[in-house]
Amino acid sequence: MTTVTLIGDRLAEKGQEFVYGGEAGGCEGCPYRSQCLNLTEGRRYRVTAIRDNAQLLDCALHDNGVRAVEVEPAPVRANVASRGAYAGSKAELEGPCPHTECPSHEFCVPDGAGFETEYRIAEVVGEPPHDYCELDRDLTLVEFEAED
Repeated sequence: MTTVTLIGDRLAEKGQEFVYGGEAGGCEGCPYRSQCLNLTEGRRYRVTAIRDNAQLLDCALHDNGVRAVEVEPAPVRANVASRGAYAGSKAELEGPCPHTECPSHEFCVPDGAGFETEYRIAEVVGEPPHDYCELDRDLTLVEFEAED
C-alpha cells in the first residue's frame, strides 16, 4: 500500500530505504507535521516515487528541506535460526549480538525489525555472510515480509 509523506530532499530518491524514527524535537509547531508524521515508527519503508512538481518545503531538521514522495513498507533481511526457516513460516530474531565487527551483524540486529516479535518469512536467501558465529548460532539469512 502506497502512502504519500514528506522526507528530506537528500533521501528523496526512488528505491531509497529508511526506517522511520518518529517525531523529532524540531517538529513541534511545524505546519507540515501531519504530512511528515504519518508513518509507523520503527518500520522500514522504500521510496517508490517522487511526486511530480512537488515543491521543496522548508524544514527545521533537513538542511535542504523536505519533498513529497510515495513510500511503501519494505521487507527486512535478517538472520534467524536455521531450524524451521522456510518461506511462509514465522520466525523471531535470535537476540542481541555484541560482535559489531561481524559481517552478519547488520542482519542479526537489522534496522526495522525488533526482538521478541514474530515475522513471516517471504524468502530464504541462504547462508549468512559470516564464516563462523561467535555466539555459536546456526543461522540462515531470510527476508521478512513487508509489514502492512
